Amino acid sequence: MPVTADITATYRGPGRVIDRLLAAGQREDRALVILMAFCVLMFVAQMPRLAREAHLGGGDLNMLLGGALMGWIFIAPLALYLLAALSHLVARLFGARGSWYGARLALFWALLASSPLILLHGLVAGFIGNSPALSLVGALWLGVFAWFWIAGLIRAERGAA
Repeated sequence: MPVTADITATYRGPGRVIDRLLAAGQREDRALVILMAFCVLMFVAQMPRLAREAHLGGGDLNMLLGGALMGWIFIAPLALYLLAALSHLVARLFGARGSWYGARLALFWALLASSPLILLHGLVAGFIGNSPALSLVGALWLGVFAWFWIAGLIRAERGAA
């Protein structure tokens, strides 16, 4: 199924999409591509906000973009791999039987599936700036991301019967 169709299907039932992705077999390359796609989208989502900051503050846009690129393309993937590992260890404390790969896929897919709201957040930050609208979109993204991640992690951590 195309990624865009999977993203829209995640909004209807995140657990079913994770089940389908896990049924395709353990493919670390797929997990890495999902993560990197999110990181690229997150970098793109930061561009309007950074352009606004550079314009209003008189700073150098290229420096801001370079820092965001470094952070989202090189540093964030390492931190997200660590977060996925920590979530797997916490799930193990509660008796989960899933795999490390399942925990990674649940986190990475939740991030990518919630990326349309991240892009909206970036547009609101760029065009409106700090406002209640920005806080609302940020809270909406956080809630949707948490829903996708928890639902996906529960499905991934139930393990093989």
